[in-house]
Amino acid sequence: GAGRGSSRGGEEEWGSGTQLLLAGAAMAVWSRLLLPLPLRRASCQIPKCLVRRNFFGYPLIKAHSGLVQQNKEICLRPCRRRSSTTASAKSEEDVLFKWGLLLIPLTTFCLGTWQVQRRKWKLKLIADLESRVASEPIPLPIDPMELKELEYRSVKVRGYFDHSQELYVLPRSLVDPEREAREAGRLTSNPESGANVITPFYCTDLGITILVNRGFVPKKKVKPETRLKGQIRDEIDLVGVVRLSETRKPFVPENNIEKNRWHYRDLEAMARLTGAEPIFIDADFRSTVPGGPIGGQTRVTLRNEHMQYIITWYGLCAATSFMWYKKFIQKIPL
Repeated sequence: GAGRGSSRGGEEEWGSGTQLLLAGAAMAVWSRLLLPLPLRRASCQIPKCLVRRNFFGYPLIKAHSGLVQQNKEICLRPCRRRSSTTASAKSEEDVLFKWGLLLIPLTTFCLGTWQVQRRKWKLKLIADLESRVASEPIPLPIDPMELKELEYRSVKVRGYFDHSQELYVLPRSLVDPEREAREAGRLTSNPESGANVITPFYCTDLGITILVNRGFVPKKKVKPETRLKGQIRDEIDLVGVVRLSETRKPFVPENNIEKNRWHYRDLEAMARLTGAEPIFIDADFRSTVPGGPIGGQTRVTLRNEHMQYIITWYGLCAATSFMWYKKFIQKIPL
């Protein structure tokens, strides 16, 4: 949809892959560190061994040396006698190990709490953007600095279209909230593919030309000669929402200016090609005329995956806290 490229939603986002990697690393550290220190030392001193580990990281050794006579899997057990100095050092190491390991549940708890705050911020941002779209339109300002603060703000202009310089952003699907609500929860959906038609619009009240996303047309109606009835020639009043330029996302193709195939909004390039100002608005649904593009193609969607992260981090906190309590408080071997 037209609203997916907002620069607001991508700030300070951690991708789900990064969060899962950190979660896996935390569990890997636990499974390694829960192995008692003598066993870790012993496992490092056995030559030419194929080391396998159980669920909690304890090594199961199939020996290929003289240390073990039988060819079977066994758990390593330390057998060297300790001196008093060694026992004292071992005690100090155990204390450091015990309280150092507690950092994992503390860290995951802090990360979960941070994601709670991030979710509150994101919900407030989404509500703010939705209120901007629904607000009463204001006259379009032409100051670039002011426009940067008005993305998704409803504005109004008066003028006429220059249909000879249409641009096509594709592929796109029709933004239809009612259809999307009906198909919510389905495994598959088949929205019709097409393009958004971008047309230069000369503002008679401002004396400048801007770019207007007139809306969606199906693939068979992309060429202007297939929708002559919808090519408005008269001077009209138009209401739309301000949109800013997009940066190309990973895996999104480059814009092909020669073939007039645009995959993301590059306002500077579009403005150079058409002679317009780098000002862009999405026309609202009321701009739709019979046979023309379907307006109202602004989708206010920001990534809001914070609940998944909250569950992940608090879940890790609970699991590692339980394991720490069992091992160091109840002294139950894991």
